[in-house]
Amino acid sequence: MRVKRVRIGIKSTWEALQDFAKTCKAIERGEKVKKHVGVYFEDTEAFRKALTSKRLELLRLIRKHHPKTLFQLSRLADRDMKNVAQDVKLLENLGLVTTRKEKTGRKGISPSVDYDAIELMIAV
Repeated sequence: MRVKRVRIGIKSTWEALQDFAKTCKAIERGEKVKKHVGVYFEDTEAFRKALTSKRLELLRLIRKHHPKTLFQLSRLADRDMKNVAQDVKLLENLGLVTTRKEKTGRKGISPSVDYDAIELMIAV
C-alpha cells in the first residue's frame, strides 16, 4: 500500500517567487513541469501558530476515527465545538482537511483527511 503524504515546509516569499520564476521559464522552453503540492509558511513562527498541537491532534483524530460531524470530532477531542469548528476551518483553508455537508439525522459537516503522513521540510 502506498503512503500518501502532504508536504509542509518553511519558505520565504523570495524563495517562493524564485520557484515560480523557474517554473515559468521551464514552461516557456516547452519543458514538462512537475507539480509540487504542499503547504508552505514564511517562517517558523507562522508554522507554529498554524499547526498547534491541538490542531495536529484533530488531524490525527479525523484520520483515525472518520467522524461524521464536527460535533463527533469535538467529543473525540474533548474540546468545545466552536473551537473545533474554527480549527477545522483553518485546516481546511490550509488544504490539510476537506469537508462536506452531510445530511444525517442532524445536518452537519463531515471532515476528512486524505493522506497518511505529513512530511516537514525545513531548509538550513
